Amino acid sequence: MRKFLSCCSLAALLAGQVSAGHAEMLTELGEGEGEVVIVAWPGYIERGETDKQFDWVTSFEEKTGCKVSVKTANTSDEMVALMNEGGFDLVTASGDASLRLIAGKRVQPVNVDLVPSWSDVDDRLKDAPWHTVDGVHYGVPYMWGPNVLMYNKEAFDEAPDSWNVVFEEMTLSDGKSNKGRVQAYDGPIHIADAANYLMFHKPELGIKSPYELNQDQYDAALDLLRQQRELVSRYWHDAFIQIDDFKNEGMVASGSWPFQVNLLIGDKLPIASTIPKEGATGWADTTMMHSEAEHPNCAYMWMEHTLSSNLQSDLSVWFGANPSVPAACTDGRGMQTAEGCTANGMDDFEKIKFWTTPVSKCESQDNACVPYYRWVSDYIGVIGGR
Repeated sequence: MRKFLSCCSLAALLAGQVSAGHAEMLTELGEGEGEVVIVAWPGYIERGETDKQFDWVTSFEEKTGCKVSVKTANTSDEMVALMNEGGFDLVTASGDASLRLIAGKRVQPVNVDLVPSWSDVDDRLKDAPWHTVDGVHYGVPYMWGPNVLMYNKEAFDEAPDSWNVVFEEMTLSDGKSNKGRVQAYDGPIHIADAANYLMFHKPELGIKSPYELNQDQYDAALDLLRQQRELVSRYWHDAFIQIDDFKNEGMVASGSWPFQVNLLIGDKLPIASTIPKEGATGWADTTMMHSEAEHPNCAYMWMEHTLSSNLQSDLSVWFGANPSVPAACTDGRGMQTAEGCTANGMDDFEKIKFWTTPVSKCESQDNACVPYYRWVSDYIGVIGGR
């Protein structure tokens, strides 16, 4: 079992609201330093090694002279831990990590005037609360999408319409129980998936946001997760291990990312995905710059490069996600199309409950919510059978 050690040192900060208090942001750029070191989600920064069609690193290196080095992280907690250790210039942080990084002063303000393509960014993302604090931007939007329900079509006569297939024991269309054939995400933020399920099925709990839970709501979510534990074969955090499990270990349903779904379909497996009637949590990822970045000029060059339409377009196809530059769906400079963006959920932005860091002072529950450090310790307990 993975150890969730990264966020507890920020517990005191996250007990309240995030406040700014960082060094002055850069006002001008110089020559590139020859390197940029990035912490990223799997599949986010490709140089053609996985599939020759997908390479948005080589052209950047040739143009700027900045060599790109990437450290893959499989959870937001791992990203926070790596940024706490230092030695990185950038991170592709999801909303449940970004505010922690800002609160811990691990990232610095970004001068969007030094990112020429900022004007092309989706207006819905420019001032998003997971990377903007007190009007200050701490990153450049990268990619966004839903956490989908991935399933094996041989176990289901039709697409499951509810997340109950991973929360409640039942006999599936193939005549077998789902017990031992489902997975759950190996990260405390999965508590929000349970809360999202309860919002639909137990409205009497009064949950208004899956990230803002009072004690009773939180206890109900933990109880549902303890029930789920009896069904789960593996808590996954490595996308490629999950892919292998669906190929070789008989897994039939799990929360997942479009990335895994696309690779499995590409390998001709009978895999599909859906967003059930309860809706879904999701992620909107931001390229953020370490407060002590050793290669700031190359870092800014990379942030500008990430907003190029062809990169956004091809990454959207590769990952099955939505570009932060809407023009990437239609301008023809990459592989993506308007139909492809629609299929990825480009029009469903308002329906997705984006990952964010739970704090104790929250609007929806009279400032009496369970903070994230509790999510960390309690989820370890759930996985461990407590």
